[in-house]
Amino acid sequence: MAIDGADAAGKTTLADSLASALSAKQREVVRISADDFHLPRHIRYQQGSLSPEGFYEDSFNYPALINDVLQPLGPHGSRQYRLAVFDLQADKPNAAPLRSASVNAILLMDGIFLLRPELLSYWDLTIHLVVDLATSAARGIARDADQIGDIALATARYQQRYIPGQMLYHRRANPLDKADILIDNSDLEVPEIIRFPEFTSAK
Repeated sequence: MAIDGADAAGKTTLADSLASALSAKQREVVRISADDFHLPRHIRYQQGSLSPEGFYEDSFNYPALINDVLQPLGPHGSRQYRLAVFDLQADKPNAAPLRSASVNAILLMDGIFLLRPELLSYWDLTIHLVVDLATSAARGIARDADQIGDIALATARYQQRYIPGQMLYHRRANPLDKADILIDNSDLEVPEIIRFPEFTSAK
């Protein structure tokens, strides 16, 4: 299951809540964040530190995400997976040890750009959190300014890199049409389901 959406859309909170609910049903949940599959800074910023193209094209190590998570946990996979391959804060590789998932384990991943074409076929269920980009920027700037201690830098990143990068993602990947479930998460206290598919039991 993929939980997709813009920066600060509420992806991690929703994923953690779903993981807790699914675990209560006595199903193993493999909880992974795409943030642990970033590329090194020199690659992420090779098109410029404020480049929206670089943000969309160069942020994540998709071969590692596919080889270490999506294929092993997919049909006929080995079920041997890694939780992470990179430490974003330290900007260095950090390959987690291999783990073994049970046969009926559920992969629950949150992240940006998860509905891009090269990943789409791996998901059984996809959720996209809809938040207008102004709201995403306001939340993200407040969060990141606290983390990096520089509101001007956080604002520049959102205005020049992150928000235009999300717009590029929508033009290229069209996640609003690709997602199985759409949730308006503009109000974190009152999310609203926009689209929810009908599921039929297998016979």
